[in-house]
Amino acid sequence: MVILDGTIVNVALPSIQRDLGFSSSDLAWVVNAYLVPFGGLLLLSGRLGDLVGRKRVFVAGLSVFTAASLLCGLSQGPAMLLASRFVQGIGGAVTSAVTLAMVVTLFPQPKERAKAIGVYSFVQSAGGSMGLLAGGALTQTISWHWIFFVNVPIGIVTALLAGRVLARERGVGLGKGTDVVGALLVTSALMLGVYTIVETTNRGWTSAHTLGSGTVALVLLLAFVARQAKAPHPLLPLRVFRSRNVSGAMVIQALMVAGMFSFQFLCVLYLQKVLGFDEIHTGLDIFPVPVAIGALSLALSPRLIARFGPRAVLLPGLSLIAAGLAVLGRVPADGSYAVDVLPALLPLGIGFGLAMPSLATLAMSAATPQDSGTASGMFNTMQQIGSAFGLAVLSTLATSHTDALLGDGASTTSALTSGYQLAFRIGSGLVVVALLLAATLLRPRSSSSSSSSSTAQRPAAEKEPVAENATR
Repeated sequence: MVILDGTIVNVALPSIQRDLGFSSSDLAWVVNAYLVPFGGLLLLSGRLGDLVGRKRVFVAGLSVFTAASLLCGLSQGPAMLLASRFVQGIGGAVTSAVTLAMVVTLFPQPKERAKAIGVYSFVQSAGGSMGLLAGGALTQTISWHWIFFVNVPIGIVTALLAGRVLARERGVGLGKGTDVVGALLVTSALMLGVYTIVETTNRGWTSAHTLGSGTVALVLLLAFVARQAKAPHPLLPLRVFRSRNVSGAMVIQALMVAGMFSFQFLCVLYLQKVLGFDEIHTGLDIFPVPVAIGALSLALSPRLIARFGPRAVLLPGLSLIAAGLAVLGRVPADGSYAVDVLPALLPLGIGFGLAMPSLATLAMSAATPQDSGTASGMFNTMQQIGSAFGLAVLSTLATSHTDALLGDGASTTSALTSGYQLAFRIGSGLVVVALLLAATLLRPRSSSSSSSSSTAQRPAAEKEPVAENATR
């Protein structure tokens, strides 16, 4: 529900603009008002889960998200909707930051954990694609208000189930990890950084606004890193990044997601603006991707990771994603879905279904029960940064290339297609860079196995809560 909400709004934007009177420049903030707090608060929320208990943080975030969804649906003007979307982003960050940590904590055995991460990866990655279909169906059949109202019953049921199913956790306590200065620094840096990236579509990459706010965000981030190196109870223990697999997985994920965003966003525009599909038709045509992701994440990927290790599964996954985006980079202005689009969607879905569980396994490989929430929050933060960066860079390049061709007298359809082709090719290039980093930075299975072994050999005092949670 939380991930789906990041894309379900996209197809409803024209209806929202007509009903609430948004200007063209302000309309993008219906999306950005959710993304900025979501990306900025993930790391802090994950650490709070370690300190006060992940179940408590999960339910609190879910309650905020559900209440804000109701307010979004009731909005009668731009100000109310944007404010509600901001609060919704806060609730989404608090909720999703601890989910991967709960998976890792509840399933300590490697085979069980691989299966659980496969389910997690499927739900997370498929949510974005399914949002396009759900958003189109709800907007066309009822109204745009229901893309928010639908979250209310789901949120209530989920909160009730969480209260009954999830085991209570104490956390390590605020006294053992409260770093107020670090929390202020990293939250300010991430929120300002995401804001800077999403605003580049309106202000440009070399504008004084972009350079100024980007510099401030970088300074705040560097100050946060310096603080973590000296703080007695750091918000983000730097020891997490001593593992090449963990550090590499974070960077690779950001590049992969940035490249994949050319598919998630621009492929929809190609289907609608060039091929002339409506919202529901577009959602159905994208549906093979989450189906393929589900088939791989739920069935095959866990077995392959357990058998060959996450690095060996990640490499072919990234190769398939790069190939699928390269195929989309050749779509013609007079193309057809079956011949030009569908052949790219299948390798994209299969590749993402292989890559995402592998990256999640690598990213959490060095996390202890005391800092698994922090690692989970960091993993999700890198995903959001990659999404924001991919959207800003790829959409800006596509738009500027299209405008240049229109200025030279090209037809609208031809200019749009050429812009999308450029973005798809650059997206493929980003994934190729991620593939090269994976091949050179990540250690083979032997290192992962030793990491898993060291995790399994932690003192009994550390493992008791995990065993208790798994039993309950």
